[in-house]
Amino acid sequence: EVQLVESGGGLVQAGGSLRLSCAASGFTFDDYAIGWFRQAPGKEREGVSCISSSDGSTYYADSVKGRFTISSDNAKNTVYLQMNSLKPEDTAVYYCAAAAGCRRLWREGDYWGQGTQVTVSS
Repeated sequence: EVQLVESGGGLVQAGGSLRLSCAASGFTFDDYAIGWFRQAPGKEREGVSCISSSDGSTYYADSVKGRFTISSDNAKNTVYLQMNSLKPEDTAVYYCAAAAGCRRLWREGDYWGQGTQVTVSS
């Protein structure tokens, strides 16, 4: 019943932009934090960004701060990740996840989407 569905991934050249979407259903959206993680081949999954749907607080990994922006449309139960100035190092499968607060989400997500591939070429 709980579902997180990512979309918006693709292939882009370095310096380009993409916007990822995460559509949530099956739980009370306003009570949860929604965030983005990414995992590149052979590397551990890392947190990218998180937004608290209740108060709008946002958090970013140092590697993406200033380039990525997370936002939430509570009426649509959807979280977005606007990614600008993309680098080849950003290439990964991006997953959205949900938990009861960004602090908890950064440690361990309770719900996960299937992921969307982002590939940044040189």
